[in-house]
Amino acid sequence: MTTVMRVLDIRATLGEGPVWCPRDQVLYWVDILSQTVNRFDPETGTNRVWRTPDLVGSMALREAGGAILALRHGFAFLNFDTGNVKPAAAPEGLGEDIRFNDGKCDRRGRFFAGTMHNPETAALGKLYRLDADGALQVVAEGITTPNGLGWSTDDTILCYTDTASHAIHAYDYDIETGTPSNRRLFAEVPHDAGRPDGLTVDSQGYVWSTHWEGWRITRYAPDGSVDTVVEMPVARPTSCGFGGRDLSTLYVTSAAMDGIFPADEREPKAGSIFAVPCEVAGLPEPRFAG
Repeated sequence: MTTVMRVLDIRATLGEGPVWCPRDQVLYWVDILSQTVNRFDPETGTNRVWRTPDLVGSMALREAGGAILALRHGFAFLNFDTGNVKPAAAPEGLGEDIRFNDGKCDRRGRFFAGTMHNPETAALGKLYRLDADGALQVVAEGITTPNGLGWSTDDTILCYTDTASHAIHAYDYDIETGTPSNRRLFAEVPHDAGRPDGLTVDSQGYVWSTHWEGWRITRYAPDGSVDTVVEMPVARPTSCGFGGRDLSTLYVTSAAMDGIFPADEREPKAGSIFAVPCEVAGLPEPRFAG
């Protein structure tokens, strides 16, 4: 499980949010700062790009076709055929120092995405739930840098990352109402191992978390203990998601952050997409029901 292959040689500024499409056998991902949605075809090695009108923190595929996006200050629909981006919903009063970041759908097709304090110094972030009918609800607060999220295989636990605090939290989750509660610590990342970023959950209920500036990915057991550490050839792996025909390939996005951080000659592959063959398969990502 320690083999790491670069499958897309690209210099993404802030690659994020890999989403596998089982129907088309392709991987969608976003570059937040470059304002793009991408579709990588592992069979041909090609990468198609759609431009977005603002920063794009995350996306999910839609049952109705296209994708739901979490843009800087609200949600929007992307039409893959035309490239048109149509506003869907937005909370009121988001300041310029607040933007949407990572997001994902639960197994009832609700889209969750968190807002973050862009300087990452105050716990002003909130987790929003967008329902299929367009209703928007705050379901968690007090987060500085909301990031990776994923559900247990029985939908009773939501894991949610606060990157700035080096913590992944667990919430009890009510799948009927789409409501998390009873936050507690799931896992804490030591400061010399980077900070937790995007995550996914495999078919055994184990949590895979990327470590920003940690050069690694960690697989956590359901009790939060460390099961496996995969060393990465880049300092900033950003998120991960399972794909491939049997969902046993872990795709990993990364960030080059050119022009923001000094270049590091130790990581010429920064910004690329990687693949890690795994013995345990993942689970399909749900689509937005709206």
